[in-house]
Amino acid sequence: MKSTSLSLIAGTVALAAVTGFAALTAPGDGGTAPAKTAARLPVERSSLLCPAPGLSDLAETTYTSFTPAGGSGGEAGTAELLMSTATTSDGTKKDEKKDEKDEKDEKDKKKAGPGKPVVALKEPGRPATAEASGADAPALVGTATGRLASGWTAQQTTTVEAGGGRGMLGLSCTGPDTDFWFPAASTAKTREDYVHLTNPDDTAAVADIELYGPDGSLKSDVGEGITVPAHSSVPVLISTLTSEVAEDVTVHVTTRTGRVGAVVRTADDETGSDWLAASTGPTDTLVLPGIPADATSVRLVAFATGDGDADLTVKLIGKTGAISPVGNESLHVKSRMTAGVDLKDITKGEAGSLLLTPAGGKKNTPVVAALRVVRGTGDKREVGYIPATGPVGARATVADNRDKGSVLSLTAPGATATVKVTASAGSGGGEQTVKKYTVKGGTTLAVTPPVPSGLKGGYALTVETESGGPVHAARTLTLTQNGIQMFTVQTLPDDRGTVEVPTAEQDLSVLDD
Repeated sequence: MKSTSLSLIAGTVALAAVTGFAALTAPGDGGTAPAKTAARLPVERSSLLCPAPGLSDLAETTYTSFTPAGGSGGEAGTAELLMSTATTSDGTKKDEKKDEKDEKDEKDKKKAGPGKPVVALKEPGRPATAEASGADAPALVGTATGRLASGWTAQQTTTVEAGGGRGMLGLSCTGPDTDFWFPAASTAKTREDYVHLTNPDDTAAVADIELYGPDGSLKSDVGEGITVPAHSSVPVLISTLTSEVAEDVTVHVTTRTGRVGAVVRTADDETGSDWLAASTGPTDTLVLPGIPADATSVRLVAFATGDGDADLTVKLIGKTGAISPVGNESLHVKSRMTAGVDLKDITKGEAGSLLLTPAGGKKNTPVVAALRVVRGTGDKREVGYIPATGPVGARATVADNRDKGSVLSLTAPGATATVKVTASAGSGGGEQTVKKYTVKGGTTLAVTPPVPSGLKGGYALTVETESGGPVHAARTLTLTQNGIQMFTVQTLPDDRGTVEVPTAEQDLSVLDD
């Protein structure tokens, strides 16, 4: 009986490491054993999805895959990003002819799964990269196992020098889920926004897309029951889902069956394009970190997901403390409606982060939020997006940093905190560098991050909380092209690279027969 009990423990630990959840029950006791302590173990499997970066023949894309060093135990594992089965905006496969392949061929294709590896990571602590060009670059689906799974991250960075899709489009590839919120999308005439849905699994997923404007739900008859085939990606043009035009739209993606990765690709005739990542889940307090010091226009878009209205206090957390933007000290968000407010050049030469809290300190209706940020003036303007994000937590990583053009923003909305920042080895050579920063409570610290010694290629930044209160972080990557400061901002939420596994208080040796 003793060996059976120990096998149960091992199985529980393995389940937790893979799924993030486990409960330990001794045989015959009919309930969960009381937890004495909780051990944290690295996850042993994780998934990431990168949307198709194309829509322009001028697109140049860099993929970067990275897992932080320092993991222990477990198998070496693998981490690969594979080509998905490409699809068009109406959901049909690009390689299907009008005389579709017979049923047997289609079944064989599904069994084959995703295509060849585009990026294969070999070891923790050193990024792997790959390049793609043109409008036909596919979406990628990926899985990491063993020691490469804990903290695995991937960055997709695309530059388009001219045209309607001009800009630097950056994205931390997303994990699959069933529920996503995207404030700051639009159905305006000058915008062309797509929701990209990518399915990592062996069976089809079915998704619904709901749109909400300033007056509530936007009427749509075609946003329901969108099929995303196995190992495939489907882009959906938002403006085709409704005839209503709205500057500020909140997109809500859910799945009826299966899981997807979801992200919005925005494009504006005047300010270029970028990816809009999902906001952190609905809550009454939000932090939106990393507003560039030279932002010329900042627009806040929020959505109240509950049955009641939300009254928010708006504050900019800067280098020396928090201020209330004159004329925009508060924001009222009606239930199930989208609210937008122009904060103009709120940072005025000093990088900062936005903090949204319940007005009067009362518990509020949950909200989601994002910022639309513009740098430059006239025909030199460039847009980027900052969604509300969770804290760094134990550890968070962003890949594809360069020797120049990276800024790391660290915000401590509460107590003072100390973080350790590790600049990894370069993808082509160099040694990692470590530096610690203290972020005073109620301030934002914007720094040029450390660069690996002898750097060749790109590198990753890993931020770890060492002491104090929560820290929210974002990385801004800037590339100047033809006098335009192309940029993109990625937030750094906790990578959830470990999972808490309860340890039984009971001495299982008593179960021995």
